[in-house]
Amino acid sequence: MPGFELFSDLERKEVNDVLDNGVLMRYGFDGMRKGHWKAKELEAELRSTFQSDYVQLVSSGTAAVSIALASAGVGAGDEVIMPTFTFVASFEAIMMLGAIPVLVDIDDTLTLDPKAVEEAITAKTKAVMVVQMCGSMANMDALRTVCDKHNLIFVEDACQAIGGSFKGKPLGSIADLGCFSFDFVKTITCGEGGAVVTNNKDYYTNADHYSDHGHDHVGNDRGAETHPFLGYNFRISELNAAVGLAQVRRLPEFISIQKRNYTIIREALSHIPEITFRTVPDGGEESYAFLNFFLPDLESARKVSKAFKDNGIDACFHYYDNNWHYIRKWDHLTNLKSLYPISKEVKEGLQYLQTKSFEQSDHYIGRNISCLIKLSWTEEEVKTRANKMAQIIETIN
Repeated sequence: MPGFELFSDLERKEVNDVLDNGVLMRYGFDGMRKGHWKAKELEAELRSTFQSDYVQLVSSGTAAVSIALASAGVGAGDEVIMPTFTFVASFEAIMMLGAIPVLVDIDDTLTLDPKAVEEAITAKTKAVMVVQMCGSMANMDALRTVCDKHNLIFVEDACQAIGGSFKGKPLGSIADLGCFSFDFVKTITCGEGGAVVTNNKDYYTNADHYSDHGHDHVGNDRGAETHPFLGYNFRISELNAAVGLAQVRRLPEFISIQKRNYTIIREALSHIPEITFRTVPDGGEESYAFLNFFLPDLESARKVSKAFKDNGIDACFHYYDNNWHYIRKWDHLTNLKSLYPISKEVKEGLQYLQTKSFEQSDHYIGRNISCLIKLSWTEEEVKTRANKMAQIIETIN
């Protein structure tokens, strides 16, 4: 998946442009730039890539989630529904706003279960955030219906899914706001970076201001800008944007390689009766960043995961025992271990985690193996890897 596997002279050229003109900040210093505005160029490329009206570059995917929610009016005491399977950044970004993450079960898409979402809605619910984990998507039509029915903001975290689509629309561009990460291990990388995507001009304007201390960015005099509201520093640098500019132009190349490697491995495993694959909703196409498959039970998945590691099959994850991506190991959330005081509202809002169980999520994550698809593999390496994986699974089962 990571674009850093295939750095080239294209990335070096864009970075050298920035170093040559000496302006590393995305705003101001107009006279020194010699016409170079890498962040603006990358935003234009991303508008085309995501088929969206507005894109605001920011410093990370985590920042993108907080900014997206804040831009739509989510704040202290509001509840945001999110999945049990994601990265810890999802609930961190919600809690940074003083809002309450409400975790609900996933289904066989490995993303939000629309029925679980509807059951979790209360008078405090302000938004639903779907996380398109491991390169694929939830049932977006069903989630949109739920959000429209209850007048909720619909946010799409597509940090791991750039290049995927649903009914012809790029993942990340389907909800009211979309969020992307361009960190070092994403399909395209800026080193560090992220983006908020929307077709709503007000949300975009809020994101533009909020991510730069509330500056309104009116005119070309940095010192004369006003502050319509409070904001923070979530800016991306020109150096990071320069890397991303080259990478996004290579996205079709990266997706093509991912699809080839994914397909080789999937075909090698498809004949094994014990294996089923994650559900991709009708009209959806994965980004092919990961291959996700289910084994019959938790014990089988643990055995296969261990055997893969013992036999040199790297980058395959059994998330059931993973402390970054699944609720079972998020002790710092359930015990509220924090360096800053947690508000009474948030503490009370998270009490449900002391007693709530997530059997449906356990059912899917416990049986799942998620294999990262690398760009740097040759076709022969992928075939060898695929055959070895199949042999291991057949031996164990």
